[in-house]
Amino acid sequence: MMFGTLSRYFFRRYLVTTGWFLIGVSAISFLLDFSETAGRMSGLPGYTIGGGVLMTAVRLPLILQQTVPFIALFVGMTVLIGLNRKYELVVTRAAGISVWQFMFPFIAGSLVLGLLTMAALNPLAAWGQRQALLVESDWRGENAVLRKAPQIPWLRQISGRDDVIIGAQTVQENGTKLIDAVLIHFDSSGQVILRQDAATAKLEDGYWQLNNVVERKPGEIPVRKASVQLRTNLKQDFVQERLTAPETIGFFDLSNRIAAAKSFGISTKALETQFNSLLSQPLLLVAMTFIAATVSLKFSRFNQSRSVILGGILSGFMLYVITVLVKAFGSSGVVPPFVATWIPVVVALALGATILLHQEDG
Repeated sequence: MMFGTLSRYFFRRYLVTTGWFLIGVSAISFLLDFSETAGRMSGLPGYTIGGGVLMTAVRLPLILQQTVPFIALFVGMTVLIGLNRKYELVVTRAAGISVWQFMFPFIAGSLVLGLLTMAALNPLAAWGQRQALLVESDWRGENAVLRKAPQIPWLRQISGRDDVIIGAQTVQENGTKLIDAVLIHFDSSGQVILRQDAATAKLEDGYWQLNNVVERKPGEIPVRKASVQLRTNLKQDFVQERLTAPETIGFFDLSNRIAAAKSFGISTKALETQFNSLLSQPLLLVAMTFIAATVSLKFSRFNQSRSVILGGILSGFMLYVITVLVKAFGSSGVVPPFVATWIPVVVALALGATILLHQEDG
């Protein structure tokens, strides 16, 4: 009974501290992202202050999702150090409660945070990222001076004698509408015979509808056309799977998108890596909690060792960097997606548990 009451107390402390950290990180992230957005896009034709606030608001879930591992680390350190300084952990351990027993509420709290990140925050972040791309495309307009580097892969379509490579600056409508599209035509010998630059390219049934097109042929003067139709054998479902970024797909849609991509013969490495990364998120937060425990359980009434706390922060940062780096390897196909996402988390859990066992049993 006493342990049940104590567990609820520790769990409540963890949730309250997590709430305050989320509020603080949200406020700081909002201010920083709004400042960055205003500085980077204030020169665009359609930019307004209200629009900048809206874009920052819809981007905030994505930023929070990226900071959740650090939030779990700092929440664990803050709660455990606070309990230590108030002698609460000392009394708990003096009552014969092992480190694994009183750590259970914190592990449960980090699991809850990870599950909420996976099931609630990620779909919201994916939706917000899509909306932010739409808003930015509207701001740029067709005559925008500033341009982004391409963020989508090039497509190649071969229809009859037509061999065309298609790229763009921005994607809308799940990949079926391209902004600032570039289409390069080749002959049978592989020589470039035509380049088309279109403000927009919309995939219709059997053709691309190009608007505000500039056509350039080798040795000829560029020709501007209001609209052009280009025959294609690409299907909308194929283009959607090929061009949609994994970050804009919510967790509950990923498995269906992976199956659809496989049916078209499209590489699913990036989608599988994203899916496994989200699945491993709760255990990653548990690993961060273990790291926090290894540097916070040693009793100190007034001053926790700064070097030990710094070591915990650096360890958590290194774990995060490793997971991001290996995730990139998984997305590119260098490492299998399952291995890329789960191995760092499992190793971190094993090391954290080993250190806690050593501190507990000597």
